[in-house]
Amino acid sequence: MDIRLYLDRKREEVDRFLDSVVPDTKLAPTTLHEAIRYSLFAGGKRIRPILAIAAAEAVRTPPQAILPVASSLELIHTYSLIHDDLPAMDNDDYRRGKLTNHKVYGEAMAILAGDALLTLAFDLCSNSDLVKGLDPVRQVQLIHELAVGAGNLGMVGGQVLDIQAENKDIDLATLQTIHKHKTGMLIRAAVRMGAIVSSATPAQLDDLSGYAEDVGLAFQIADDVLNVTGTREELGKNPNTDVQRGKKTYPTFYGVEGARGLAEQCTKRAISRLERFDVKADPLRALAEYITARRS
Repeated sequence: MDIRLYLDRKREEVDRFLDSVVPDTKLAPTTLHEAIRYSLFAGGKRIRPILAIAAAEAVRTPPQAILPVASSLELIHTYSLIHDDLPAMDNDDYRRGKLTNHKVYGEAMAILAGDALLTLAFDLCSNSDLVKGLDPVRQVQLIHELAVGAGNLGMVGGQVLDIQAENKDIDLATLQTIHKHKTGMLIRAAVRMGAIVSSATPAQLDDLSGYAEDVGLAFQIADDVLNVTGTREELGKNPNTDVQRGKKTYPTFYGVEGARGLAEQCTKRAISRLERFDVKADPLRALAEYITARRS
């Protein structure tokens, strides 16, 4: 299949939906909504919501509720990037080729924009008008998956471990724990949430969870390699920042080529988890390969 065409089509669907539900810049407080839209529509690839949509499609034709559920993941992701870029965290000046949120709107507004995106994500998943057709049990499941993937036992917990590991001689097991949480848990939530929307069986949910864990690791390894090999134009931000911050990464332990090989192993393992799925899961298979081969 043409994965780039699929990505373009699904990204447009997600962007149209986000544009329809995120407050306009004319609505008070206007500066807050300007800051939210500045980062949300800065050109992201929408990998997490597309993974959710593809997982839902792998099970069956998904209901309309898939778009708000999938889009909630992009709100969480964007909030995390705004906060990651802050001086107290990674202190980055550029994101996706543009000045970071706090460079344009100030630190206080950037923090509040991230807070608003986080809470809006839960609004999308719990709004009965947006998720019509989902029974209450599944709705609660979705909110739980999002909370676990994003919170203290997921992405935020991984960010804490990442900060604490800076300029320390950590071992490979510690690195794996950091990225299992920082990157992997939200990707796992995305795939599981898509599957839940489409009423996946327990066996299907198990297979898709294993797929997501492998894809999450491949994604992080690819990111680590790109941080070393990518250009500012490709990345939309400065390269080699991990070394400058004293962070150990997969290329630290395996070298660039060794890390690439490890990512490819993760991709093959992820695809093998989909053996019991038919051609409806082809987008998930292609996404796994795309994540490893991407250049940005």
